[in-house]
Amino acid sequence: MAHAPGNSLAGRVAIVTGSSSGLGEAIAHELAGAGAAVVVNSRRQDRAERVAQDINAAGERAIAVAADVCDPAQVAALVDAATQNLHGLDILVNNAGVGFIAPTEDLTIADWRRVIELDLTAPFLCAQAAGRHMLATGRGVIINIASALAHTAMPGRAAYASAKHGLLGLTKVLGIEWASRGVRCVAVSPGYVATELVRENMRRGSFDERDIERRTPLGRLATPEEVARVVAFVASDAASYMTAGHVLVDGGFVSYGGF
Repeated sequence: MAHAPGNSLAGRVAIVTGSSSGLGEAIAHELAGAGAAVVVNSRRQDRAERVAQDINAAGERAIAVAADVCDPAQVAALVDAATQNLHGLDILVNNAGVGFIAPTEDLTIADWRRVIELDLTAPFLCAQAAGRHMLATGRGVIINIASALAHTAMPGRAAYASAKHGLLGLTKVLGIEWASRGVRCVAVSPGYVATELVRENMRRGSFDERDIERRTPLGRLATPEEVARVVAFVASDAASYMTAGHVLVDGGFVSYGGF
């Protein structure tokens, strides 16, 4: 895969949380293809190993590290694995997340906490642990995978929309707080992407791909690779003046106000 010089990630080390499938897997492959050594993360080592092996088989470099990113001790171990085994950490992609759809009056506190923990608290923990290393070296990029629902709302998404709106706030604070110390923080907000997570949300929410196609000006779901290419750009020096903001990759979903 050819990359423009400004988009090269050669010599960089990246962690991609939740990268054993779906969008995270596509991001891991894209960053590796741009030259980065990638830490593939999942809660299960075998799932992370499969993706890392695929990357290595392509002549690129990856290691697999199992960690529950809701656990501060495991997050610290994840960052240590990057810095010790790959000798650095330049890029963190907070991709791990979960969707949930339920009427707000029926939303249990357990489900609320589960979504907030993985979609908001985990990115904070990972950014904090990775950020300490990046601040010490004076360079780094943190990319938070938000959502179109970080910018708008739909019924039944009280926990998910709250977490993703909060993730934008975290992105802005980190971006302005760490800008003068060489660390950028940017959110990438996908619309509906053709992944198993999105399909599960469709089943739970009683809507289907045709509904999304009708609601999206570009008339289709995104492929994981389309979002991954934007993440790789944001991680690169070509995006060196971007921080404390967000990039929508939603096919026009958020802007569209029609029927």
